[in-house]
Amino acid sequence: MTESVSVPELHAAAPTGDVDPNSPVDRPNRIDVTDLDIYYGDFKAVEGVSMTINPNSVTALIGPSGCGKSTFLRSLNRMHEVINGAYVDGSVVINGRDLYGPGVDPVAVRRKVGMVFQRPNPFPTMSIADNVLAGKRLNAKRMSKGDAEALVEQSLRGANLWNEVKDRLEKPGSSLSGGQQQRLCIARAIAVEPDVLLMDEPCSALDPISTLAIEELMLELKDTYNIVIVTHNMQQAARVSERTGFFSIEGTGKPGRLIEMDTTEKIFSNPTEQQTQDYVTGRFG
Repeated sequence: MTESVSVPELHAAAPTGDVDPNSPVDRPNRIDVTDLDIYYGDFKAVEGVSMTINPNSVTALIGPSGCGKSTFLRSLNRMHEVINGAYVDGSVVINGRDLYGPGVDPVAVRRKVGMVFQRPNPFPTMSIADNVLAGKRLNAKRMSKGDAEALVEQSLRGANLWNEVKDRLEKPGSSLSGGQQQRLCIARAIAVEPDVLLMDEPCSALDPISTLAIEELMLELKDTYNIVIVTHNMQQAARVSERTGFFSIEGTGKPGRLIEMDTTEKIFSNPTEQQTQDYVTGRFG
């Protein structure tokens, strides 16, 4: 039987001697994607994606509906594999490890590459505190009461939610507003101490005030995590990200492709590709 890679093995080793900025070990949590094709059975959903996603930054993925950007995002922690028949060709390397290499456990990958979904999804019957701890408990992490309380506070503070809920931690997570529920989901994601945080349209179901709170939180969290977001809101991409990748599709039944990736400023002001120019100026999409 093939031995699965354990969670610690997904961490980068500490650099020694001279630092090579191009080495994945010397740039902890950098993501290097090479020639990635994503399939659902016989259907190729995404084709030929290569990119580098830098740590301690926010990278935005934009493009029209159906262009494969959410599928690509989910491939970064193998979440797309929950659909039968899903597989990839190519590689996704973090800290020198190919997440699709032989023996790599997808559950271990998802512990280190967390995900926040489009709609807030707290566990409705669980308390706020238990929602935060759910990931740790799912991974069979035993904690003392004191450690659990400390983790709840630390994670809720990290999600800028502690002051709003500290006096009602035993209330159901579903009792919170939509924006608070999304921040609770972020607290739940960071409680398991991931290296990377993926966000799939995290503000699409939120009002403008809640959206602003999530965007401000992203800017704070990037000091700790490598953050990748998918968004249809180009203004949001411009506000929060350092780099932006534009995905598009040639027609129904065709795979999505990465058309261009560059600094966010260049993508929105002077893109190289005409397709990108047409999209960001509203000529299509």
